[in-house]
This record gives sequence, C-alpha cells and structure tokens, in this order.
Amino acid sequence: MVPIAIKIDPADNVAIIANDGGLQAGTEVLGSVVLKDFIPQGHKVTLLDIEAGEGVVRYGEVIGQAIESLSAGSWLHDRHIRIPEAPALEDLPLATREAKNRPALEGYTFEGYRNADGSVGTRNVLGIMTSVQCVTGVADHVVRKVKSELLQKYPNVDDVIAITHSYGCGVAIQAPNAAIPIRTLMNLAKNPNLGGEVLVVGLGCEKLQPGRLVPKGSDVEANVVCLQDIHEDGFEGMIARIMEMVETRLARLDKRSRETCPVSDLVIGVQCGGSDAFSGITANPVVGFATDMIVRSGGTVLFSEVTEVRDAVHLLTPRAVNVEVAKTLLEEMSWYDNYLEEGNSDRTANPTPGNKLGGLSNIVEKALGSIIKSGTSPISDVLGHGEQVKKKGLVFAATPASDFVCGTQQLASGIALQVFTTGRGTPYGLAMAPVVKVSSRTALSKRWFDLIDLDAGRIATGEADIETVGEELFRMILDIASGRIQTAADKLGLANDLVVFNPAPIT
Repeated sequence: MVPIAIKIDPADNVAIIANDGGLQAGTEVLGSVVLKDFIPQGHKVTLLDIEAGEGVVRYGEVIGQAIESLSAGSWLHDRHIRIPEAPALEDLPLATREAKNRPALEGYTFEGYRNADGSVGTRNVLGIMTSVQCVTGVADHVVRKVKSELLQKYPNVDDVIAITHSYGCGVAIQAPNAAIPIRTLMNLAKNPNLGGEVLVVGLGCEKLQPGRLVPKGSDVEANVVCLQDIHEDGFEGMIARIMEMVETRLARLDKRSRETCPVSDLVIGVQCGGSDAFSGITANPVVGFATDMIVRSGGTVLFSEVTEVRDAVHLLTPRAVNVEVAKTLLEEMSWYDNYLEEGNSDRTANPTPGNKLGGLSNIVEKALGSIIKSGTSPISDVLGHGEQVKKKGLVFAATPASDFVCGTQQLASGIALQVFTTGRGTPYGLAMAPVVKVSSRTALSKRWFDLIDLDAGRIATGEADIETVGEELFRMILDIASGRIQTAADKLGLANDLVVFNPAPIT
C-alpha cells in the first residue's frame, strides 16, 4: 500500500490521510513527514511543528488556532483547534473579482417537459399537496389508491406523490417570519416537475387556507378540495370525490411528452450531507466543475446552506456580479446570524458528530470545502428562504444546512434535479426530483454500491482527475434529466419527507 497524504494549498501546514483504514505511526508521507500517531482516514497530519496559538491552515485559509503545540507528524484532532471568529460582514470585498472570459458551451441538450410558464421539468409528476398536517393520512391514502388502481392507465405520468408537511394550523400565521413557510409551500406547488397540475387537499378550518397555495390566476375551486366541504357521505365518498379530481389531472399530464431542450432551460440544486474531509477534495470539486459547465451552457445552479457558507463568505462576495448581489448575500448571512442568536445557538452547532468522525474539525473547515460545489462562476443572484429562482446562472438560495429542509426549499425555488455529495453516506432522496449522489470516497461507493451514483473518490487515489469526473457528472445529469437513466434512490424508491422551514412562533 502506497501511503497517501493530500495537501491542498502550498500554504497548508496540514494534510489529509487518504488511505482506507488510515496509516500507522512510523509511516512516511509526502517524502519527509513521519507519522507519530496512528491517523484515521480523512484526518489531519501536521506537516510542520505548530506552536500553541499558531494558525492551522487548510485550503490556504486559517481554520483555527492550535490549542497546544504539536510537532510535525502528529494527528491534529478537532480538540486541538480553537475555532476563529466568523468573518465580519462589514468591509468585505464586494463584486471585486473580474469574471473569467470563458467561451459558452453550446450544443448540449436534454429531454424535458416544457411547462406553460416557460419552466422545464425533468419528470412528469402529479402532486397532491396538503394545506395542513390534519389531512396527511388522507393524501397518503389517495396516493396509494392511485398507484394501485389508476397510474397504469396513464403511462406518460411518471409518478403521483403526496406533498405533505407539518405546517398550516396552530401557527402564528401573521407573524413576520411566517412568510417563509407560506412562500415555500406556495412555490413548491409551482415546481417544474409537477406540470402545473397540483391538487390541494385541505381540511377547511386551518389557518393557512388552502386557496393560498393555488398559483395566482388559477381557478381555486377547480384546484382545491376541502374535506369539511365535501357533500358525499363517509370516508369512501370523500375519497371518491378526490379520485375523480385526480383522474382529470392524470389525463392531462398523460398528454405531455418530452422534448429536446437546451441546457439553458435546466435548473438544478447542489447540496452536501454526511460530509467528510474528502468532500472538499473530491466530490465537491467535481460538482463545482459540473456547475461551471451548466452555467457556461446557460443553465442555472442553486447552491445553499447558510451555515456552510457563512465562514467562507469572504471568498464569495468578490464573485458577485455586482455590489447589490453581494450586499444581498450579506443580508442573508446577517439574518441567519440573528436567527441563531435568538435561539441561543451559534454556528458551532455544525459540524455533526459524523462529520468529525470523517475528519472535519469545525465549521470553518467544512464551509471552505462546501463552497467548492459552487465552482468558479460569478454569482448572478441571491434568493431568500423559499423564493423562486428569477435569474439564470449561479444562484445562492438561502436555506438551513439540514439536508431535508434544504432539499425542500430548493424544490420551492424551482430545481428540477439535485446533486448531493456525501462522504459518510446517506440514503437521502426526493420524491419530487431526482437526486444524483456523489461519494467522496471509493470505499463508500463500493460498500454502498446500490445507493451511490458516482464515485469521486478515484481522485484522491490518483486514478482520475477532477475534470474527467466532473464532465462525467455533467453528462450523467443530462441523462438523468432526460429520463434515460434512473438515480440509485429512484431505483430503490427512497425519498425523505419534506420539511418546511418555519422560524415563526407556534401558538
């Protein structure tokens, strides 16, 4: 076995052990550093003597100060690092980086479903949305019944899904922050994969009246069914009425077909979860390369997760297309700082125990690796929580870092497909949109062979480079968007529940 330690930047005074199973004390890495301890895979070895109080440098950035002196070859654990203050949001460089003059990529297409509003979906799905948690059981019952009795009659419809949530009643509906969950739900109903045929099922007495979830200009009466208002008798009568409305929609969706669309019509989201120290070396750079290809093709990519951007925001504000976009990005960072402070919490609640087992020491290191998913393109726009995408290009969409909350909000913003990187592994999936999972380590990809779509771990061992795997991911995205291949999660039928972000009070 050849010992492998990965140093990212010439200024780094630590490297990551890449070998599966770690390396034993006495092993020599990078030509001159002898390990003083056993160091697990993904964890850091000091390349130089680091004195107490001295900066620990990875990605060419200080990720913290050493709490105690460590000699070269030592295992640098998260307990050895004191987290620095988050970058101040004042006096950061705003829109100062000159955009690279890179030629547009032309000729790339996918087979998508074009909608009346101009958006393009990667699926043709009937969504049954609830306005309140009280009717979740009914929606789930209807979906099961449709799948067993109706769906086979409409071969051009990919699926029928229940869009359920815990919001809608017992909430402070007029509180200022209630705008976030309400906006999220309204925009979920507009997701391009639903083809404008969402049926809203409500109870009737909830605070969030179901008519608010119907897009403006649509017929509320034709698109909403309230259980308390149904005249048919009993549960079976109730279900019969809903099934009638469902079949009308299935018939319309079944008339749709895929058509060749330019990549400029594609909107995808990128996210990471179960991250490790390899995420910023392999999987996230691969996604960043594919992100740049999509943007250069005229498409749109959303990156998110405020707490996993906050400590690297000084590297993002220079990339904004103008000062206004940069200031909006800072406003979203400030809003979340205040939100965490009001909850008597802060950014140190991230990373998770699993992230630390994978070698990530703190949120600074995690953020520096996380933002690599955004590639190198200029940031064209910034969206608030649950807002719909408005501009093409690379867009920051503010969300919490929680996988399922981020996924919910990106769906509301209009993604038709998501790319998800993981180092520790997760069975994460979305019913509304395909999720392409990219592993940061080959060992994970082999062990979870039927849960992972693409192995980026080959980069760590030198078997492949970022450009090759990045283009492979780009082409895989187009194939999945076109319905030519399925993601691992779709083959297995795995999907997380949607979780709506609600920072407003519950009454």
